[in-house]
Amino acid sequence: MLLRYLLAWLGLAILAIANGTIRQYTYGKVVSELAAHQISTLTAILLSGIFVWFLHRHWPLQSTGQAWKIGIMWLVLTIAFEFGFGHWVVGHPWSRLLADYNILAGRVWGLFLAGVLVLPYAIYTLSQRTT
Repeated sequence: MLLRYLLAWLGLAILAIANGTIRQYTYGKVVSELAAHQISTLTAILLSGIFVWFLHRHWPLQSTGQAWKIGIMWLVLTIAFEFGFGHWVVGHPWSRLLADYNILAGRVWGLFLAGVLVLPYAIYTLSQRTT
């Protein structure tokens, strides 16, 4: 199951890239950069939640421990991708990458990372309450 969810992380990455592309070419042109960042973070969490729910329906999580392992795995992969791709491929300086974590400046990207971590557990727990 962990291997399936490891590969499914690629779907999360594709969703995140699509979400960023939509931001850049639509509402990002008409709202401030900060507002666009905040909207995009919220939509990324919502899209990821739908994606995890879909995954769980097809590949049911078996335990809270398994859900947390997947969340931790996805968190590590997401951070590694964000910093690795952002710095070495796109060429962003470390300071720019770290700036998205400054909650005091209204940067809420950390909420997305919290979502990536918690969503498998949350979806598993909700599914247990409805069965």
